[in-house]
Amino acid sequence: MDVEIVQLMEQAGQYLAPAVSAYGAAVLTRAETAAADGTANVGRRILQAVWRRHDEHGRAELEAAVRDVDEAPDDEDAAAALRQQIKRALREDAELLAELARLLPVRGETVNVTASGERSIAAKSINNAVTGDNVTIGGDGRADA
Repeated sequence: MDVEIVQLMEQAGQYLAPAVSAYGAAVLTRAETAAADGTANVGRRILQAVWRRHDEHGRAELEAAVRDVDEAPDDEDAAAALRQQIKRALREDAELLAELARLLPVRGETVNVTASGERSIAAKSINNAVTGDNVTIGGDGRADA
């Protein structure tokens, strides 16, 4: 099982910092928002899954680790401490390991996206897309024709 945990953490690690960056210390309790990209939302779901399975003491430790990453996003030691807490939780809970594995995209997943027609856009995920003639972006971030 340790090999599975190491592999999962190698993949999951890339989602944790964007989640903390997007949501801050509230990542453990905050709902998904459209403003955060898909990477941040996957990280948020990972952290919340670990949070839900902890007791009060474990939650306090996880919250402190998240706060450290939030306060010092470039501190590799803080990020490593957060990953270590998640690894510990995975070693203690096989169901959590399976749950987190389901949250992560399949490695080597091939995505085919097709667009056809004038001004078509093809993307796996996209935040904003504006097509057309004479389009301007207003102060509210919306497209005005």
